[in-house]
Amino acid sequence: MSTDVAKTLSVRCAPLTFDRWPDLEKLFGPRGAQAGCWCMWWRQTASEFAAGKGDRNREALRTIVASGEPPGILAYVDDEPVGWCAVAPRERYVRLARSRTLKPIDDQPVWSITCFFVARRHRRQGVTARLLDAAVEFVRNRGGRIVEAYPIAPASGEYPAAYAYTGLLSTFLAAGFEVVARPSASRAIVRYAVKPSARPSRRRGAGK
Repeated sequence: MSTDVAKTLSVRCAPLTFDRWPDLEKLFGPRGAQAGCWCMWWRQTASEFAAGKGDRNREALRTIVASGEPPGILAYVDDEPVGWCAVAPRERYVRLARSRTLKPIDDQPVWSITCFFVARRHRRQGVTARLLDAAVEFVRNRGGRIVEAYPIAPASGEYPAAYAYTGLLSTFLAAGFEVVARPSASRAIVRYAVKPSARPSRRRGAGK
């Protein structure tokens, strides 16, 4: 996909509310985006996740959405769901609480961006960057002040999409995030300080 096409692609973003649940099912497909994950990997222990792969994980996520707590953002192109970004207060993610590598760097309350999923035909077209914009606005609108994420930082070359679900470091740096920790050579912890009355310089007015 050329740079010109990426720049002109019209992407609309919206929180995953219950009325949009069918759109997420369409985007994720029968495999739940990745081997029955349904974006529950970060929210469950290893044993819970293994036991719930597939339908149980789908119902677990559906229950969260039905509670009125949007667990993330959907991206649309011409009303077609093409991308997903998971974002929630860090304490919602059991895996983060138990992770040695991604343990809290301080006691400040943060919102965590944990996962991206983009339909194959729309990858490398700027969808992830638009989802990131919308996630920051989502946090801002809910009174959050720090957005945190855990992107990979490959040394060089291509990186398989299946392993880049937390996003690429370059995408976050371009959006104004700063590296606050490097727990490993290929993993960074980044943060963005959200200001109530100011928009980041490259925010592109992602739709709600």
